[in-house]
Amino acid sequence: MPSIHPTAIIEDGAILGNNVHIGPFAYIGKKVKIHDDTIVDSHAVIDGNTNIGKNNHIFSHTAIGTIPQDLKFNGEDVQLIIGDNNTIREFTLLNPGTKGGGSVTKIGNGNLLMGYVHLGHDVILGDNCILANGATLAGHVELGNHVVIGGLTPIHQFVHIGDYAMIGGASALAQDIPPYCLAEGNRASLRGLNLTGLRRQMKREEINELKIAYRELFEQGNPLQEVAQNIFETTTSEKVKKLCEFIKTSKRGIPFNRVKTNIKNEENQ
Repeated sequence: MPSIHPTAIIEDGAILGNNVHIGPFAYIGKKVKIHDDTIVDSHAVIDGNTNIGKNNHIFSHTAIGTIPQDLKFNGEDVQLIIGDNNTIREFTLLNPGTKGGGSVTKIGNGNLLMGYVHLGHDVILGDNCILANGATLAGHVELGNHVVIGGLTPIHQFVHIGDYAMIGGASALAQDIPPYCLAEGNRASLRGLNLTGLRRQMKREEINELKIAYRELFEQGNPLQEVAQNIFETTTSEKVKKLCEFIKTSKRGIPFNRVKTNIKNEENQ
């Protein structure tokens, strides 16, 4: 059975799973579903058509599932879906989707959203991402898996960020960041591969293949789309193919300067 503090408000129709804990003065709306072993701390607001998975911890003063910050929203049936094992810290704001964007905001599994994070309408967040304090994602932003966003970094609407990418703190990102890459600055641009993150997850041979591809793509001065297509057709590395495919399909473009990056300096480490 769920554990509900006597000062919490649970609207009729809300569904709570086994061992759900609802803290003091929390509010749970009538369309909300919260699955087993999830903790909701004091003064949290969870509303709308929101489905929260298992074993999440939602800290105090969060606002989850409230209507999207979109002037075109007119009460349509939209959703917010949150997976399992996520940590959502204080004062985080998570909005559902909109009719024009697919009607769903979706958060995967194992993510850490630190304080004051905002995920706008129709955002898609993968698994095992870390968004530091004050990171803000505008509508329609998509993040892959194992992405790290530094604190106080805004992400422009419709931007895509690939797996294992990292965006430095206090950046401002307006274009797509390919998988495995590191970007920073205002406006943010590529600084090389996210070597620290890659070393935690990949073999040295895989990283070396990505280093070679990165140099060919971003440091030789040749047309980016042509280089990406050529590498895609000739490489046997699935990770390099993924990098090139992301570049070929990018709609907002890739922010980079044709200068030497951290790869050359670290190639022997």
